[in-house]
Amino acid sequence: MDKLMSLTAFSALSQETRLDVVRLLIQAGNDGMAAGEIGDALGVKQNTMSANLSVLAHAGLIRFVREGRSIRYFADYDGLKGLLGFLMQDCCGGHKDLCQPFIDQVMCGC
Repeated sequence: MDKLMSLTAFSALSQETRLDVVRLLIQAGNDGMAAGEIGDALGVKQNTMSANLSVLAHAGLIRFVREGRSIRYFADYDGLKGLLGFLMQDCCGGHKDLCQPFIDQVMCGC
């Protein structure tokens, strides 16, 4: 992930509902959640949720799959790893052993 895409991702995450959506989808794992389920879980109206989901998808933090008339959303782990990788790119002055405990924790064995 480059600097411009990282700025887009951070901008998307700088709003409370969008941050909550990403965290919720990470918790949902590979099952993801339908848009309506996300809105219900967070108490957000459909039109507001739709706009927030669009911002997060554009930022590369979530992805979606159309299932008939509904859409299921998932955390985009590649995008999230890219963002964290951008932050940690030059970690610890080249001493990877100092960063490894943090990286292991973030990767959670995935």
